Amino acid sequence: MRFDELGLKEGLLEAISYMGFVTATPIQEKAIPVILAGKDLIACAQTGTGKTGAFLLPVMNNLIGHKNKSTSALIICPTRELAVQIEEQIQGFSYFCGITSFPIYGGGDGMSWEDQKNAFKGNTDIIVATPGKLISHLNMGHVRFSDLQYLILDEADRMLDMGFHDDIQKIISFLPDKRQTLMFSATMPPNIRKLASKSMVDPEQISIAVSKPAEGVLQLMYLAHDHQKTPLIESLIREKPKYSSIIIFASTKKKVSTIARSLQRAGLQAAAISSDLDQKERESMLSKFRAHNLRIVVATDVLSRGIDIKDINLVINYDVPSDAEDYVHRIGRTARADTTGVAITLINEEDMYKITKIEKLIEKSIMKLKVPKELGESPTWVENARKGKSYSGRGSRNNSGGRSGGRSGGRNQRGNSGNRRR
Repeated sequence: MRFDELGLKEGLLEAISYMGFVTATPIQEKAIPVILAGKDLIACAQTGTGKTGAFLLPVMNNLIGHKNKSTSALIICPTRELAVQIEEQIQGFSYFCGITSFPIYGGGDGMSWEDQKNAFKGNTDIIVATPGKLISHLNMGHVRFSDLQYLILDEADRMLDMGFHDDIQKIISFLPDKRQTLMFSATMPPNIRKLASKSMVDPEQISIAVSKPAEGVLQLMYLAHDHQKTPLIESLIREKPKYSSIIIFASTKKKVSTIARSLQRAGLQAAAISSDLDQKERESMLSKFRAHNLRIVVATDVLSRGIDIKDINLVINYDVPSDAEDYVHRIGRTARADTTGVAITLINEEDMYKITKIEKLIEKSIMKLKVPKELGESPTWVENARKGKSYSGRGSRNNSGGRSGGRSGGRNQRGNSGNRRR
């Protein structure tokens, strides 16, 4: 469906056309009419499907020509990078509409705090905020949400994974009961539904099936001992000198730092991105990476969602993600816009149950390779894995007769009560 068939106002359509968009994505086609009709909405669709436009366009459409004395729309998202990205998209869409916006996130200096404070006091139409920083302003009494009409929770599942459940509930307690609430998420675990039951009124539900990895992604898995992983990725990167943009995903900040230092000692241009960096450092690093002035970034899942970085040649999963859908999000950083790319995952025997779930989700068996001989002997269970032996959640029997592997842990769910709209 074309955007000009969705009932959007002329100023928005002009901006959309200027940005080169013509046809709505499936999530946009389904969500925009629901939001324009004033209904609460729970929308589930993976990263890269146009979710940001799906909530921005109808909300901004309704704000054109409607001026309040304070903020009309609040967008809450999990990371500073995503807040910046959403703000940039608002700026593009609002070019012919006169809608104002401001991002609220941590890591800035005193001047940015004052700018944020002034944004709340002024007539800023849309505030895009991370939970922690917004809570700070709420505690200081800087925020007026008396005229708020829209609350949007973007990447809701990721925010709950990061432990923001209590913060979200506290933020909601400051908002008017009469509002339209929109929740966008890549997955729909039980804790999302629980949050929705406390904060929404008879929401419509839209679910776009998780897309399979792009055909242009060459997926490979290396069966390796943990001590072989870092030498292996060094070897793989050296074999691909023409690959100018590489992302390595690890499960913890400590691993991210360790891997980056090892690559640097090996003479490779690499940097670690985590919440330990201040905002200027993170933005500077991402800018260098986008401009191909930094070849390798090592990160946690903060980069697997909501960060628009094009032309990634290689994605390496140092650790297998616990959720199969997170695997799709990670490798979706490469082979975008009909390009090609490579996704390599390093796995040990304990990971095999996760691999079974991944292959079931993507409906494809992924090629499994031995580590090169110069890195030592491959694990003894390699041949069974390469033959496609099925692994149960209880773990597989190893040569010593004991059990190895295990059921992958679920996401932490923190179920505190909060205010419910009536």
